[in-house]
Amino acid sequence: MMSYLDFERPIAELEARVAELRETADGGKIDVGNEVRRLEVKARRLLSDTYEKLTPWQKAQVARHPERPHFKDYVAGIAEDFMPLAGDRAFADDRAIVGGLARIDGRKVLLMGHEKGDDTASRLKHNFGMAKPEGYRKAIRLMALADRFGLPVVSLVDTPGAFPGVQAEERGQAEAIARATEQCLALGVPMVATIVGEGGSGGAVAIAAANKVLMYEHAIYSVISPEGCASILWRTSDKAADAAEAMRITATHLQELDVVDRIVKEPLGGAHRNPVEAIASLKAAIVEELDGLSSLSRDEVIAQRRAKFLAMA
Repeated sequence: MMSYLDFERPIAELEARVAELRETADGGKIDVGNEVRRLEVKARRLLSDTYEKLTPWQKAQVARHPERPHFKDYVAGIAEDFMPLAGDRAFADDRAIVGGLARIDGRKVLLMGHEKGDDTASRLKHNFGMAKPEGYRKAIRLMALADRFGLPVVSLVDTPGAFPGVQAEERGQAEAIARATEQCLALGVPMVATIVGEGGSGGAVAIAAANKVLMYEHAIYSVISPEGCASILWRTSDKAADAAEAMRITATHLQELDVVDRIVKEPLGGAHRNPVEAIASLKAAIVEELDGLSSLSRDEVIAQRRAKFLAMA
């Protein structure tokens, strides 16, 4: 059963009514077909109207929806012959970042991204997508490997941020994030990054400083969470909606600021309502961007990426 967000309650009520009428119709005693169709049209119209007018805070809730596709779903829908590579060769394997060799429509790539998990056990296993230093050092190792063998890098970003615990700080969290970002910028191969859910702070930028940055229509990308910003500015997380509005965290805002290059449309009601369609749209966008970058030389790839990020300074 689908989980509904708070602002989706009117939609939930209509769809629940449709489901009840369908059950009645299955009994075969009462013809409710016309009423079902009328309510379905009404529910779809309400869904469309609601999602056309989402506030930044509502988009943040959609971006965090537990039923949105996760990295493993993208691997299944985008990649062929995915071969995961583990460990940072220094401390441990951080499962918040998963990566490996793959093919996308026959194109050999290095595919990596954040994995949040989709149930209690897997969320704990993947630390809710919050990587520790060894996760970013694994990303560095994988990007260096891709550079060495001339493989384009594709990254999928979905994290609340890097893990903020004491152990992570003791092992050099800030340094690991900085070096991962540096590795992105130094790559001599094309890199395409997509913000597929939450793009939280340096934990996101560390694997998103790419030649082309794509962003799902209902994803968010920010230097701090709306709740964190509200806690700093207003001393209460109750102002998160105001913070989200002020921070300009949506795909539309970020494209206007030239932070992202392309917005990938989601199915009506968000990627969680139709993951197959959402993943197919993302795959097509990634393939198009990879093909557009394929003609660039190593020096041109580096220069294009450098110019892109210097223009934001």
